Amino acid sequence: MRRLKANTLSFHLLIAGILTIYTASGMASGFALIEQSASQQGNAFAGGSAVANDASTIYFNPAGMTRLKRQAVVGAHLIITSAKFDGSGTDPAGFPTSGGNGGDAGGNGVVPNLYFSTPLGDGLFAGIGINVPFGLSTKYDGNWKGRYQAIESEVKTININPSLAYKVNNHFSVGVGISLQYIDAKLTQNIDQGSLCVPTLAQLQALGAPGADPANCTGLVPQGSDGFAKVEGDNWAGGFNLGLLYEPTNSTRIGLAYRSKVNQQLTGKARFKNTIPQLSPFGLFVKTGISADINLPQTASLSIYHDVNTRWSVMADATWTGWDNFDELRIKFDSNQPDTVVDENWNDVWRYSLGVDFRVNSAWTLRAGTAFDKSPISDSNRTARIPGEDRIWASAGVGYQMTQSIGIDVGYSHLFIDDPKLRENSPTTGTLTGDYKADVNIISAQLVWDI
Repeated sequence: MRRLKANTLSFHLLIAGILTIYTASGMASGFALIEQSASQQGNAFAGGSAVANDASTIYFNPAGMTRLKRQAVVGAHLIITSAKFDGSGTDPAGFPTSGGNGGDAGGNGVVPNLYFSTPLGDGLFAGIGINVPFGLSTKYDGNWKGRYQAIESEVKTININPSLAYKVNNHFSVGVGISLQYIDAKLTQNIDQGSLCVPTLAQLQALGAPGADPANCTGLVPQGSDGFAKVEGDNWAGGFNLGLLYEPTNSTRIGLAYRSKVNQQLTGKARFKNTIPQLSPFGLFVKTGISADINLPQTASLSIYHDVNTRWSVMADATWTGWDNFDELRIKFDSNQPDTVVDENWNDVWRYSLGVDFRVNSAWTLRAGTAFDKSPISDSNRTARIPGEDRIWASAGVGYQMTQSIGIDVGYSHLFIDDPKLRENSPTTGTLTGDYKADVNIISAQLVWDI
């Protein structure tokens, strides 16, 4: 029993430690993170499900484990983001919103990866991956003109992915994995109680609520009676992934991979500060439990890898992400607080990438790649919490085989992002209109150890 408790405690400490060092970009594709391999970072993740050169294939295509010896990979990705807003807003009463442009809503974050793969004999291979498939982090100045739409938005995930692969013959391999995924989310914003008090009490009065008199709001000034709201929730959920690797020749590989959607049903707490007492008797803006559903998308990838000769290799990839089930973000409160609903209406998207390797000698490999990464967010549904847009990747990397069993991979990507346009409008938060200047830089490194 003591050993079980100790192992459980160690597991929770591991998860807490990873979440502590991890904060992801708010400018990702939606909030999906493809940064799962430093070696493939150098190719802009072209050929992701066909390369299978190290144990990070557990994430991209578990069937690729059949090409590996016993191996461990430890990696990390530094994501450096910038998102600067310029525009104007109005409060729920229609008055121009005071405050600045919010500063730089981006920031720096580290995304870790850990993979282990081993042969079991008779064509069977096993592995496990621990990674971060989704993440979001944007944070504005607390007094900015969009404070009623968003101040801080943070989503963190950890995915534990045990996998099996089987080499059917010299040409075909199959793989399967299960995902145990943890999510932790936090959202904050201000509440313009000076604008909301009169219409709220008038509506309650019309419904016959005792004591609901709009006259109680006398003296409350729009933008002069701001409250503060923080919503936090977490959850564990499961999914699966499948992979097929076809090797028609010794120099060509074709990979097909699928990762299922994960339906996260978060529960947690809503806390409010600086709230006015006129609304609390009706169960509004009081500490309460919350729940929210987030459908994290399914993906499918088709990749090809080809050795042109002993020095040159080329690769390509097309990945589909099914974001269309993310149609709204709805937070349900256990109190009388009405649901908070933000229409998202995201779209399914494709990501296309091309890459090349050049082997200088037996120790050094140079990599380059580019990708077009479509955003699932349309102009009419973009929000200050996730101001994403289409991206073009420019990537380069290098691999160095230090010894027969230890190698190092380093990759770099710059993401050229179309300037996101924001036209956010809500009767409870007001309007926010403007444009962003955004970019992303990613620096990745990993250690590969053949055990």
